Amino acid sequence: MIIKSINHRMFSIFKIFKKKKIVPHVRLSGIIGSVGRFKQGLDFTGQQEIIEKAFSIKKALAVAISINSPGGSPVQSHLIYSYIRKQAKKNKKKVLVFAEDVAASGGYLIACAGDEIYANSSSIIGSIGVIYSSFGLQELIKKAGIQRRIYTAGKNKSTLDLFVEEKQEDVERLKKIQLDLHSDFIKVVEDSRSTKLKKDKNPDLFTGEFWSGSKAKELGLIDGLGNADEILKEKFGEDVTIKKFEKPKSWLNKKLSGASESQIENLINILEERSIWQKYGF
Repeated sequence: MIIKSINHRMFSIFKIFKKKKIVPHVRLSGIIGSVGRFKQGLDFTGQQEIIEKAFSIKKALAVAISINSPGGSPVQSHLIYSYIRKQAKKNKKKVLVFAEDVAASGGYLIACAGDEIYANSSSIIGSIGVIYSSFGLQELIKKAGIQRRIYTAGKNKSTLDLFVEEKQEDVERLKKIQLDLHSDFIKVVEDSRSTKLKKDKNPDLFTGEFWSGSKAKELGLIDGLGNADEILKEKFGEDVTIKKFEKPKSWLNKKLSGASESQIENLINILEERSIWQKYGF
């Protein structure tokens, strides 16, 4: 009885001092950048703190990041990507990225911060390209009897104005900028995926095309199929503790979102946001 009691105590002490297996899990979801005057999407400033907190856990075996985004601002995408890589290098942590419904355009750029990328077989992956969309409203204001007056210092200050006729030189200037941004995007993908990319299997890899998770795996855009919980438990054991990090929406932000916008502005923002998601079937 005494021996049994001692063994039980020793086992209890062993459990107390046994190293706890922890993997912080950051979830990034939404359109990247601003989606309205009072509605902020996924941006660097809003995510910096939770990313830093996740990487600051010294005992963490790795850092997991889930991404669910159809893209958005190239600048904010790159800032988040760079910060994740900076924190990974500083804290010597491996980064495992998990795509949910969509990791496309800027969403895929952020995913490239992972040492390994996983997705569901039905996830939408890719769209490595740059897009600019706008409206031409010059005929509308003519019919309404409205005259547009523009005064600028600098001949290109009114480039791509919605209410004037489109100029070919403006379009060419925009395309040059897009080519620069596209080159930056391609470099991030090539640096991240390196020899894993199967460029020979699909010449459309960098054309803005997107694929299912299954096809993306064949092309080397991701490393495997599966969700965060199953992959993390497979890698680190069933007893791994997954500590979740996600920025909550503040009460003030909920109240301001749409409340101070006109009905027209709010409708345009909703339509723009929906059009980005619907491009990928969501």
